[in-house]
Amino acid sequence: MSEEKTQDGKGQEFDRSASDKCGVTMSASVEGNAIAELMGEKEGIEVTKYPAMIRIDGGKMMEFDMAEIAEHLGEEEFTTADFEVETSTHYGRMARLDDRVLLFANPEDAAEYLGFDLPEEEDEPQLPG
Repeated sequence: MSEEKTQDGKGQEFDRSASDKCGVTMSASVEGNAIAELMGEKEGIEVTKYPAMIRIDGGKMMEFDMAEIAEHLGEEEFTTADFEVETSTHYGRMARLDDRVLLFANPEDAAEYLGFDLPEEEDEPQLPG
């Protein structure tokens, strides 16, 4: 990971290097609060509540299981579409499956779920000539 720090015109410093984290911002609705409560019980997940939104941050990978969320809500069903309605933004690579939503900090880790092939890495750099 390369370190990329920049300053804005007011002298504030921003770190733009990779964080090895992923997460979502959700509305502070009944559903959003329930999802945050459920996810906050999981190891490595940090929940930060604001007046109108909730941040749910995790490490290299986070899994939102729709059956688990439905059960926590006391609902028969909670779909990935319902999840996306509650989500205002996310960071990391998202894979939306039929029964769960996965977030990955590194796009390479999501490759198998998103159907793209990673380029082969060469063992040694090829020198010209």
